[in-house]
Amino acid sequence: MKTVVITGSTSGIGNLLVRDFIAQGCKVFAGYRNEDLKEELQAISPNIIPFYIDMAKKETVSTAAAFISEKTEKIDTLINAAGCVFAGAMECLSVDKIREQFEVNTFSHLQLTQELFSKLDGGKVINISSMASFGVFPFVAPYCASKRSLDILFNSMAIECGGNFKIVAIKPGVIKTPLWSKSIENNQESLSENKKYTKEFEFLAKNAQKNSKKGLDAQEVSDFIVKIEGLKNPKPSYTIGADAKGAEIFSHFPQSWINWIVKESLKDRIKKMG
Repeated sequence: MKTVVITGSTSGIGNLLVRDFIAQGCKVFAGYRNEDLKEELQAISPNIIPFYIDMAKKETVSTAAAFISEKTEKIDTLINAAGCVFAGAMECLSVDKIREQFEVNTFSHLQLTQELFSKLDGGKVINISSMASFGVFPFVAPYCASKRSLDILFNSMAIECGGNFKIVAIKPGVIKTPLWSKSIENNQESLSENKKYTKEFEFLAKNAQKNSKKGLDAQEVSDFIVKIEGLKNPKPSYTIGADAKGAEIFSHFPQSWINWIVKESLKDRIKKMG
């Protein structure tokens, strides 16, 4: 029986991954933050072991790692799926908010991996990154930077460890998940505090609502990750979805071209929005 650890297990891709690995006969440690959802996780299967973790609070990451280490001798796969989106204009977005973005999307995953390192010998770490790591999306710069940093730090770890275990970055395009509707709620203050960008922020909100209904099916992404987890020698990085593959190609353009195209495209889309 494989042992899989998954953060962000109560919604979106994380929850689907829990169910898919249980269906494969795995034992799953499922990370949750909302106590009200713990029982829902336990009800899925007796092979699920829920653990509390708040990715914004490093002390809970250590507590979670200690709990998991006490319960198992070996981890076959750690899937870092938890994450959030902070949005706003860089001239006024709180630096503390940016720090929190990195804490949730980058540092917490690195900390958890480090503290479970001895249990991962010969196993895999799969990070749910994003096409945002290609860095061509204005007003969500903290999110883009946190995902890019996640990729760089873990890629370096893979080189340094000399093949002791596999590290894989999954970079999907827009996915139909609650992440987008949550991002609107979580960013109301930062998106409304600077009136200079009112039209841009209205566009972001409408676009986020659209993303929650369009894009890749979350089950399709979960199925893909399960497939990659089963490979003996997976590639270091996978880009999923036409928009993600387009962003990857676009990221290789000269920076001046990227800046001009993105700026003009944003203007045009706001104009069409009315």
